[in-house]
Amino acid sequence: MDKVAASTARPVTPPLTERQEARRRRILHASAQLASRGGFDAVQMREVAESSQVALGTLYRYFPSKIHLLVATMQDQLEHMHGTLRKKPPAGDTAAERVAETLMRAFRALQREPHLADAMVRALTFADRSVSPEVDQVSRQTTVIILDAMGQEHPTPEQLSAVRVIEHTWHSALITWLSGRASIAQVKIDIETVCRLIDLTAPEETPGTGSRTP
Repeated sequence: MDKVAASTARPVTPPLTERQEARRRRILHASAQLASRGGFDAVQMREVAESSQVALGTLYRYFPSKIHLLVATMQDQLEHMHGTLRKKPPAGDTAAERVAETLMRAFRALQREPHLADAMVRALTFADRSVSPEVDQVSRQTTVIILDAMGQEHPTPEQLSAVRVIEHTWHSALITWLSGRASIAQVKIDIETVCRLIDLTAPEETPGTGSRTP
């Protein structure tokens, strides 16, 4: 398994049946709809169960708490964004420009659903160790989105470190914007600034060969 696959692969879990996967999708859709209308407080497990037409006990088997559910909802939303981004890749000339454009497009998608964005980010903030698998999936999905924008299949350890710093900055920018402490213009500046780390961590060319060092 290459470095990207090793760092982004999901934990090994028994695959869901077609019926279970359909049920899970209904649950995530209901969660997103409720959050879009009323934010974090509007997502009540009983209402999610009713909206998705599953028993409350069944809902808790899929998602042990509201925090688990909303973090999984964020991973699902990022997965949808990734599909959209792949259909229309960023057009920047450099890896840093492409990543910055990608993250701002993802940010604007969340901006269109501020209540949903707030609910998901609050869930990530409140998540404890019991939610680690779901939080890790959000991080892995974000990493894949960034590496795709970079056009990088075999990142170096330094590049992966830069990606982690970019992820942290993007998450922090979401929090400060949602709390009214940063404008969209400031978020854009911060994202573009941190994405320059990509150029700083690019492998150097081997003198006299024109090839890059591993």
